[in-house]
Amino acid sequence: MLPPVLEVYVIWHPSDVEGEALAREFVEHFRGVSFSGIIGGGIHVAARSAGWTGEDDCPQPCYLPGTEGPNGLASAEYVALVPILGFGMADATQTQDSPWHSYISSLVEQQALNPQHIAIFPYSLNRGATDKTRLADLLGTFQQIAATTEMSPGDDALGLRCRDLSQGLAQFLADGDDARLTVFLSHTKRSNPSEGDDVDVLVEMIRNFIASTRLSEFFDAHDLQPGQDWEAELVKNAQNSSLLAVRTDLYASRAWCQREVSVAKVSGMPVVILDALGSGEERGSFLMDHVPRIPSRKTDGSWQLEDVARALNLLTDECLKREIWLVQQWLAKDHGIVSVDWWASHAPEPVTLLAWIERCIIQKTKIPEEGIVRILHPDPPLGHDEIKVLRSCARNSKLDFEIDIMTPRQLAMRGG
Repeated sequence: MLPPVLEVYVIWHPSDVEGEALAREFVEHFRGVSFSGIIGGGIHVAARSAGWTGEDDCPQPCYLPGTEGPNGLASAEYVALVPILGFGMADATQTQDSPWHSYISSLVEQQALNPQHIAIFPYSLNRGATDKTRLADLLGTFQQIAATTEMSPGDDALGLRCRDLSQGLAQFLADGDDARLTVFLSHTKRSNPSEGDDVDVLVEMIRNFIASTRLSEFFDAHDLQPGQDWEAELVKNAQNSSLLAVRTDLYASRAWCQREVSVAKVSGMPVVILDALGSGEERGSFLMDHVPRIPSRKTDGSWQLEDVARALNLLTDECLKREIWLVQQWLAKDHGIVSVDWWASHAPEPVTLLAWIERCIIQKTKIPEEGIVRILHPDPPLGHDEIKVLRSCARNSKLDFEIDIMTPRQLAMRGG
């Protein structure tokens, strides 16, 4: 059994009754479709509130990395603590020798000793709870999630909380890198009357929305400096960013749009399509499919910011999903549990399979002696005809091999 990757503990005082609803939101979010395709145990959300004897007692323990969990189970490789900062918790921690003060201060101390594997993401339920209180002394130095004083148009409280937490978790898992997640905004340039000001308006809406979040952005027309190698910079940034592709009528026909999506896919980076077709496409592109897609449609002649928010929320979740998948890959290797030749961040397709084959040829990687390459990718599984095409690509390549494509659920059914 693969050890769990990430445990999220939502902690609130019982008298802060809103805490239970917030915990339920996080549970439902991380049990959602975005995370259902990774190996079981990838991410789990647990609640910590009432103690063994009542609300004045501290909550049940959080099982931190390196400790033994309940019934002898291994603790998660990474643990994130989400304390809900309300008046109840502030009052319970105000006395230094109280059970709640000891509980929270112990967690803070453990995080300071192991910041690479323990993170704290407070959420402020009541701003007064951290106004000259001991709770502020304990948790005031940690960056809060959803701490904005003014919500962006098109955003909502639930989306903001979950996006901020997903982003923080993704950065936490990415080797503790504090750099913000970067959105590579891929879109057509104004070169046709049918895609002029209309596209510019949508792109500017997206840029303004990103600017109001904790996300960072790479936008080629603004971020490329004079004298830089245009192609190399685009490729470099596509390889190290999450890509939001604004698919308007001419997008699929543009060479650089195809290039940007292709580089992101081959690099295993998260890709989300914001489907903003107006009149339609003369011909799509096989490079554009096989990724999550959010529709964006006009209402009363205007693009909707709610669609932009949904696309960016999904893209942030895809970033977290990728980081969990990468951690599971090295955990499986370290524990010798799963024998896989290619851990594909996305379900394989001809463009990514051929790129994998080319890397094997360049690096002189040997195909297993039995001539079968084992590929594992997140659920849902590919269809029969899709697998048939990929097998044909493998057989007719220079390496001439068979492929065994699985998802975590299919692997579990086989017994590992």
